[in-house]
Amino acid sequence: MTSTSATAHSEPPEPLWQPDQDRIASAAVTRFQAWAAERHGAPADGGYPALHRWSTDHLDTFWQAVTEWFDIRFTTPYERVLGDRAMPGAQWFPGATLNYAEHALRAADQRPDAPALLHVDETHEATPVTWAELRSQVGALAVELRALGVRPGDRVSGYLPNIPQAVTALLATAAVGAVWTSCAPDFGARSVLDRFQQVEPVVLFTVDGYRYGGKEHDRRDTVAELRRELPTLRAVVHIPLLGTDAPEGTLEWAALTAGTATSEAVAPVFEQVPFDHPLWILYSSGTTGLPKAIVQSQGGILLEHLKQLGLHCDLGPDDRFFWYTSTGWMMWNFLVSGLLTGTTVVLYDGSPGYPATDAQWRVAERTGATLYGTSAAYVMACRKAGVHPARDHDLSKIACVATTGSPLPPDGFRWLHDEFAEAGHDLWIASVSGGTDVCSCFAGAVPTLPVHIGELQAPCLGTDLQAWDPHGKPLTGEVGELVVTNPMPSMPIHFWNDPDGSRYHDSYFDMYPGVWRHGDWITITDHGSVVIHGRSDSTLNRQGVRMGSADIYEAVERLPEIKESLVIGIEEPDGGYWMPLFVHLAEGATLDDDLISRVKQTVRTELSPRHVPDDIVEVPGIPHTLTGKRIEVPVKRLLQGTALDKAVNPGSVDNLDLLRFYETLGHQRGQRPRA
Repeated sequence: MTSTSATAHSEPPEPLWQPDQDRIASAAVTRFQAWAAERHGAPADGGYPALHRWSTDHLDTFWQAVTEWFDIRFTTPYERVLGDRAMPGAQWFPGATLNYAEHALRAADQRPDAPALLHVDETHEATPVTWAELRSQVGALAVELRALGVRPGDRVSGYLPNIPQAVTALLATAAVGAVWTSCAPDFGARSVLDRFQQVEPVVLFTVDGYRYGGKEHDRRDTVAELRRELPTLRAVVHIPLLGTDAPEGTLEWAALTAGTATSEAVAPVFEQVPFDHPLWILYSSGTTGLPKAIVQSQGGILLEHLKQLGLHCDLGPDDRFFWYTSTGWMMWNFLVSGLLTGTTVVLYDGSPGYPATDAQWRVAERTGATLYGTSAAYVMACRKAGVHPARDHDLSKIACVATTGSPLPPDGFRWLHDEFAEAGHDLWIASVSGGTDVCSCFAGAVPTLPVHIGELQAPCLGTDLQAWDPHGKPLTGEVGELVVTNPMPSMPIHFWNDPDGSRYHDSYFDMYPGVWRHGDWITITDHGSVVIHGRSDSTLNRQGVRMGSADIYEAVERLPEIKESLVIGIEEPDGGYWMPLFVHLAEGATLDDDLISRVKQTVRTELSPRHVPDDIVEVPGIPHTLTGKRIEVPVKRLLQGTALDKAVNPGSVDNLDLLRFYETLGHQRGQRPRA
């Protein structure tokens, strides 16, 4: 199967967008290439493709250049860049010590009164926190954490929305060398405990509740349950977002940071830790078992995020960086790292569509965002709702709209481009793809390259991204497994509670020994861009031809009657193959013969007859993980007759009741006797 964007032709398609010469010349990645050519032998000519080739062929030299370009402060020098490059277990910068939080707060020295953070709630009014204020709060909180006995390597947890206190707590944790981990307050107690019980935190930062969709959501009962079920806690810190008093036995946030309101503000003391010292723990979605507790290092994240944000996203001190996210998703950690480049970070705590669908665009306007990141699903929802962002809002400061979470369909590219072009704006659209596993992108934004509809611009620097067939042969212009053939600094140092490393190994290195297999289907085009086709572990495979679910979603959800869809492929006991398409209809739509016919005709015309589903089934909704991704594998298991409690971890899904529909359907199809 080739991609739906005509990627297998010898001549590249006409780009949707092309950076002008001024943008190319002023981009940090252009200046970095010229500097690296002088200092480190990088190619001076050939633009980004030549730089990328050099960055993977000369991996050690490239990452050394990154540390110099961004002026990384090593308190003890490294012995070499890569002590061991074997995966898993690559050893980065042995001997070096540093601190992530120290680098995140460096701009406080140059611009103490400029905003480090802009906090926005559902009133859409922005409240600034200056660099000086943020540094003082981190300093005061780090003193209190040390007084509570928190030591390097201890885990500190947050049950917090996207508020400035969460950023302060993360940075104070990193400053003392402890390990941060967080969940959003819309997670239920079971979901949080599935994560936090694994890592045994000693401190928990909590809110009494949060506001979302115009309503207050009290979380005090959930917090009480967390306190009961986390016996390792030495302290619980109460942040009264809804104005309630601190429960008995907890500490008040205001008391811990009181020193910041006086002239005796405390400068942070930054624990100098080894390069591979744990920074934070992120979690996989955990749809089919306990979430994987993914540990990433202070040095690895520092380097990877500086490269990604400073070169690929082209962020600097004059920028404002807004990404719609929650503290339960890796993009929040990525957003906080915007501080590393001296950028003002925008924190939005609220519903993505309140009081109206255009809420995120309103936040981008109010905060003067220059890079605005969101989900592909939100872009498509705006398109369907008839939102006109650049007409109805002053978005003239936005240089780039970036999307992730799922592939941005071609119609999403066209819609964004046309909406901004009509308002006279030259918009760079960056669809990016990576993973919680590396807290970064494998492919995506490059400010100096053209944008082609439906495609990610290029693999990222230092990332040898390839598409492989089942035998490990690289493919161009054909669908293959997404693999990374050399180590990245932000790859996990380990999983928590995985003493022999077997779970880590089996997650990425089982299929191709020594090579990272991520679990996505991709095409690398002959002009160097990347097309994402969806997860390979829920692959559709008809008559031996592999197909990505994302291609079907893109085609079907163009129809105004289809709000969202889910396609599953089931291997039948008799050797047959059943591929149903589940559709959640827009309000007022009916799944009649006409709509069924149009869905099938759309898929047949835009993809192929092989992609046409066997059945089209109306459903009350499409289930998602807590971070908003469609759940395909557990639904497949339910349709094969697996009991609900065996097919999915209940704490990992947004609406468990939706899955009961698929469980019932699995029973009705006779895959197994009713339990």
